[in-house]
Amino acid sequence: MTQASVKPVPATSPSPARRWGRWLLVLVIVLGVCDSVTTADLPPAMLIVKYGSRPSKFMRLPSGARVHYRDRGNPSAPALLLLHGSNSSLHTWEPWVARLSSSFRVVTLDLPGHGLTGPVPGDDYSPEGMASFVDAFRTQLGLQHFYLAGNSMGGHIAWRYTLAHAKVVDKLVLVDASGLNQLLPPDAQPKIPLGMRITRTPVLNQLVRFVTPRHTVEQSLRATFVDQSKVTPQMIDRYYELLLFPGNRQTVTLRASAPVDLSTADRLPQIKAPTLILSGQSDTLVPVQAARIFHERIAGSRLIEYPKVGHIPMEEIPERSASDVRQFLSSAP
Repeated sequence: MTQASVKPVPATSPSPARRWGRWLLVLVIVLGVCDSVTTADLPPAMLIVKYGSRPSKFMRLPSGARVHYRDRGNPSAPALLLLHGSNSSLHTWEPWVARLSSSFRVVTLDLPGHGLTGPVPGDDYSPEGMASFVDAFRTQLGLQHFYLAGNSMGGHIAWRYTLAHAKVVDKLVLVDASGLNQLLPPDAQPKIPLGMRITRTPVLNQLVRFVTPRHTVEQSLRATFVDQSKVTPQMIDRYYELLLFPGNRQTVTLRASAPVDLSTADRLPQIKAPTLILSGQSDTLVPVQAARIFHERIAGSRLIEYPKVGHIPMEEIPERSASDVRQFLSSAP
């Protein structure tokens, strides 16, 4: 006798409705478990006292947004406007400010949904919306011509801003700038820390608004540094506490789902401003291959790669990175 053969049943993928149902079930279960450990926003007054005292200032824009910024250095020198990365704040630039303010007028600000600026009217956290916000800020501050630098998300905003407002940006500095993931080969795609993966996962990202463990923020922050000694308790507190400024956590989800015009990257060769590109070779969030693409597409640009450095050179190697920027900005066009 021969044993009857049994044909395997082909595997089928769960339907979209079933997948969403599973995510919803996970969300309900997690919310039930975490009901007793939800994280409340911190009082704005307390955060302003701790992170917004002198030399901080606040400006009200025509849109109604209230901007937290700092304007320091030599007022008669060329202005340098610095844009921080996602879930960061103007404080990330303090090491550069200490080293560059004798040669330049250095302006830093908290971007929409970040730091003490917090949510803004209209809730536009797309790259274009952020660039428009920067332009409204620089106009009200009276910056007619300036140098522009940005790290990570701030770098993404910086190169898009330069494309849209070429006449006012005299020089451009991109520090581990983002915005080119679609151009990276599969083996060079970024390794996203757990906290950021959660913010980009539909349904599950709603948890960020209620449950924000400090250790998750620490884990994500440590993933951006090679030299772990630079990640101090004070730094972790700063990133964590400013994330708990009222409304900031809600904007994390809005930023993750904001539309992005990917075709804008094709216009990079149109950037004519002298450009310096800095990148940590050990950056896993924005791999060094992205910096090399910027270098290839922006004619005349200069690329500096830092061995054994991560995603935030201005905090990890402030002396060397600030020196490179000073030399670049001080040189003739």
